[in-house]
Amino acid sequence: MNPQDLGLSTAPIVAPRGDMRPAQAWRQLHRSASARYRRCGPFAWRFARGKLKHDPVFRALLVNAAIAPGSRVLDIGCGQALLAGLLAECDTLAAANRWPASWGTPPTGTRYTGIEVMPADVARAEVALAQLTVRPQLACGDMRHTVFEPCDVVVVLDVLHYVDLAAQDDVLARIRLALRPGGRLLLRVGDPAQRARFWISRWVDHVVTLVRGHRAPPTAWRSLADWMSALQRLGFAVRPMPMSQGTPFANVLLVCDLERKASS
Repeated sequence: MNPQDLGLSTAPIVAPRGDMRPAQAWRQLHRSASARYRRCGPFAWRFARGKLKHDPVFRALLVNAAIAPGSRVLDIGCGQALLAGLLAECDTLAAANRWPASWGTPPTGTRYTGIEVMPADVARAEVALAQLTVRPQLACGDMRHTVFEPCDVVVVLDVLHYVDLAAQDDVLARIRLALRPGGRLLLRVGDPAQRARFWISRWVDHVVTLVRGHRAPPTAWRSLADWMSALQRLGFAVRPMPMSQGTPFANVLLVCDLERKASS
């Protein structure tokens, strides 16, 4: 790898970061993070392995340095808390000086809290992540009623459409209050403007909802413009990123940042 191509120093000393190719680094992270779920049984392990491999959002969060080091991360609708396991493996890779330089700053030293409505998913996460040095905090609860503690980054992936528009607005407002100045919301939503792909997304989501034991199908959708408008009214600067690479879906990741104000 040519340092000049990455905008790095041309000094003859080899940089400690960047000595692992990105594809190799991702394979190691994927393998290590999903392997933690073997102790939960074949379903949990296969789900973790498949989700981390085929859902582009997990790798995108790392490649784009979307989560800053030392962040308090709140993952709403966390499922089996795959993100917690992945962040722990990022610590390990970075500590070994194997983090790819092209990925930017690794999300080391994060503190993770996950909220999930399905008790079985929370139970699997607790077993899978029990051996982490820094244990994640996991809560079984409904995002509409669970208290959001102060945090730096909130992650909400494919969750808000399970509740009606008024509840969506309430959850977003509470996220805004929980985030510290300069905080970030990472919100993935469907884009109805991508008609065929959006309907595929809805059909697959309906099937997955039933398989995972939810009684009600998704209830409320917004246009991408409506999502951005609602977030901007709350004071977020919003940047949309396509997040369906390699899938037939119509997903968009909204990177929503709050202004960093000087403390009084």
